Amino acid sequence: QEVAWHGRERPGTIVVNVPQRRLYLVEAGGRAIRYGVGVGRAEAMNFRGSAVIGRKEKWPRWTPTGAMMAAMPRYRSYAGGLPGGPGNPLGARALYLYRDGHDTYFRLHGTSEPDSIGHAVSSGCIRLLNQDIIDLYNRVPVGTHVTVVQG
Repeated sequence: QEVAWHGRERPGTIVVNVPQRRLYLVEAGGRAIRYGVGVGRAEAMNFRGSAVIGRKEKWPRWTPTGAMMAAMPRYRSYAGGLPGGPGNPLGARALYLYRDGHDTYFRLHGTSEPDSIGHAVSSGCIRLLNQDIIDLYNRVPVGTHVTVVQG
């Protein structure tokens, strides 16, 4: 949905507002495209601050992190990764967040669980409906600035 934008961010910037469960793609002329998102289960799990999109993938492969496998032992069976596809937790597209040239292991990605949008349910990444992440993926290049705010 296109909405009014009153922030200071430059057009082309992505802003994720965790408490609102919203992601905004800032456009020119005081406008933004607003998407609903799912966020991390606990505040400590959520990414915060600034990053850039360092990589983009269609139907990305998912590999749980060591911390995810420790917290949720059922993920250990995926230690070698899960190929991309409709049942993959990263959904149809993924935008990989980097800081100082290094992968943060946080993603903006699709989901195979559309009922999770608007809720705090993930392991910390920001999830969007598959059609929304495809739209966002098509609109933003690698190098796009991303700001994640907690309040």
